[in-house]
Amino acid sequence: MKVLVINCGSSSLKFQLIDPVTEEVAAKGLCERIGINGSMISYTPAGGSKIKKEVPMENHTDAIRLVIDALTNEETGVVKDLSEIDAVGHRLVHGAEEFACATLVTPEVKAAIEKCCDLAPLHNPANLIGIEACEKLMPGIPQAGIFDTAFHQTMPEEAYVYGIPYEYYKKYKVRRYGFHGTSHDYVSERAAAMLGKAREDVKVIVCHLGNGSSISAVKNGKCVDTSMGMTPIEGLIMGTRCGDIDAGVIEFIAKKENMNIDQIMKMLNKESGALGISDGFSSDFRDLEDAFLDGTSEDATRAMKAFAYRVAKYIGSYVAAMNGVDAICFTAGVGENSPILRTMICNDYLSNYLGITLNEELNALRGKEVDIATPESKTRVLVIPTNEELAIARSVYQLVK
Repeated sequence: MKVLVINCGSSSLKFQLIDPVTEEVAAKGLCERIGINGSMISYTPAGGSKIKKEVPMENHTDAIRLVIDALTNEETGVVKDLSEIDAVGHRLVHGAEEFACATLVTPEVKAAIEKCCDLAPLHNPANLIGIEACEKLMPGIPQAGIFDTAFHQTMPEEAYVYGIPYEYYKKYKVRRYGFHGTSHDYVSERAAAMLGKAREDVKVIVCHLGNGSSISAVKNGKCVDTSMGMTPIEGLIMGTRCGDIDAGVIEFIAKKENMNIDQIMKMLNKESGALGISDGFSSDFRDLEDAFLDGTSEDATRAMKAFAYRVAKYIGSYVAAMNGVDAICFTAGVGENSPILRTMICNDYLSNYLGITLNEELNALRGKEVDIATPESKTRVLVIPTNEELAIARSVYQLVK
């Protein structure tokens, strides 16, 4: 079986063709700058070299057409024709309370996704465009949606409700939803396997740390809390997002700077987080880490310490939420590749509290699936590279097989 996994952004489209049974990736690629001058497609077949070329793409339909052309190319393609593709899995950002699992796309499902556009205005419209482009160019092939919010739908009411008048939940479904759900699901499942236990018998905390970051508490295979909220701005300090903030700060700055709500939201989403805390030094944790390690920037040090502190604080709160923890998992770009941040989080804040001791030689590894705690550590610390595309392909397979 072959599943084409599509991840549409507003001006980009990532894709992979995966066999969910063997877990082999037949090909992968990226369409960039869709609708913008200088649009590019890169394509890499399994065992082959990356092919990259500039080609006009006015919209996502053009991008999907180029993806199909690449996959079926006589010389570098990996399928003879579209009949070899059994299903398409779309990564969808926001499904509100409508979707708690992978779902076949129907007109009713598309209408529900559109209703959620107010909750994810940058992502859901692009996701819908990708679905409709695939429907047009790949008629008869099942389309399935996998939602970032779905995994977190098991949260109890006390975890997702906000401390505002309940009428806003009843009228507009204002509540915590959480994101990166496919990653949290995949990593928590792998964690149980690494521990040699059934998923239903473990408590794990998944730290998905990247430019966008979130943490989840997964008890017996079910999410019971997560750091992102109704939108991805809540929770941890991130690359450019502020994370948790006193709502009164928003009013204070708006009045002092004479800013409207659009300007405020731009500031909180694009100019805050590590970028803001470092006084504009960088939003890239690689830059911040380099400057922190060589001691050349107080601004970078401030951002690194604030980020590590916030991660540790969430971990501590989720230990309380689950009344214990078996393993802490680090994943995504920063989580998988920053030994220094893992050290800061574990050694500076969690070593005594959770009895953690790190194997520094194993912790120095980057991007490897490994238990970086010593045998004596009372809590396991796992680095697990995430694989959202494989998780999507598995979900689609279970849905359509």
